[in-house]
Amino acid sequence: MNKKHLWGVAVVLLISGIVLYVDLRSTPVAQLEQATRNINVIALILVFGLMLLSYVFEASILAVLSERKNEPKRSKWSFFRIPLIQALFNAITPMSTGGQPSQLAAMVQMGIEGGRATSLLLMKFIIYQIVVFLAYVTTIVTGFHMVATKFAGLAIFIAIGFLIHVGSIIFLLAILFAYNWTKNAANWIMNLLAKFINRDRVSVWRQNTLEKIDTFYGESQKLKKEKKKLIVCGILTVLQLLCFYSIPYMTLVTLNVPADWASVTQMNIMIIMFMAIIPIPGASGGAEYSFQTLFSTFISSNGRLIVGMFLWRFVTYFFGMILGIFGWIFKPKKVVSPSNN
Repeated sequence: MNKKHLWGVAVVLLISGIVLYVDLRSTPVAQLEQATRNINVIALILVFGLMLLSYVFEASILAVLSERKNEPKRSKWSFFRIPLIQALFNAITPMSTGGQPSQLAAMVQMGIEGGRATSLLLMKFIIYQIVVFLAYVTTIVTGFHMVATKFAGLAIFIAIGFLIHVGSIIFLLAILFAYNWTKNAANWIMNLLAKFINRDRVSVWRQNTLEKIDTFYGESQKLKKEKKKLIVCGILTVLQLLCFYSIPYMTLVTLNVPADWASVTQMNIMIIMFMAIIPIPGASGGAEYSFQTLFSTFISSNGRLIVGMFLWRFVTYFFGMILGIFGWIFKPKKVVSPSNN
């Protein structure tokens, strides 16, 4: 972690602290005491359990993808620390830009060659994007009307987040099924940009974009040939997201608030869409605001709402940061593949 990452941590803590201070200042202490007194301890443990299970399923995806003939056996910790490190760097970099590079570094530390590690992460990314896209489409179709009716302002930002994700998946599908057309389109866009922006800078962009298109296409073709891995990893990704998306519902159960799992989960998915367009580490401020706005539908007591927001934010964000720090510090034994010797 460098100085830039430490600044990211400072920004997150500052903004989250301000939000929490403002909420606590306007909430009677008696309400907070009542909310904490009624906490269901078993449900609280399950909330943390769901987050841990989400990390376990994500680690299992990488373990499955890395399997091949004559591959040396690596410890479970070496795989488990990867999503933890990703959670840490996603949290402290704007729009989660540090997650992928940190995973790559963690895989190299455990002995997987850099090129192959990049390949495995790309395969995981393809599967994840497909499953997430299906989740977003299902949510928008079945639950967007609920948010649009009650919270018109927030609905606009959720729609923008959804369109960004749709654009991303369309680009990925274009590479998969219209490879040559995508490369020609990328070149056309770069030629257009070169008329308005420094040509040398555009040349670098062009080279990087075309290289990524080639790499992504190559990895997607490999994945097509490994249908068994594709199916297993697809199931694991669904389980990973189900655990993660269910955390707000279990948080409400922890506070003894009656709620419907489907409705709460739909709202949570839309919050995540909204958070994706906030260019601040951890979407700080926006995440807390969106949680309070949407979940006030289920929670009438302001005290319960604040406690619920804090629990949700800690489990899905700060808990991962804390575990990620341990993951970064305690490195596994490096086990190099035979082909790398």
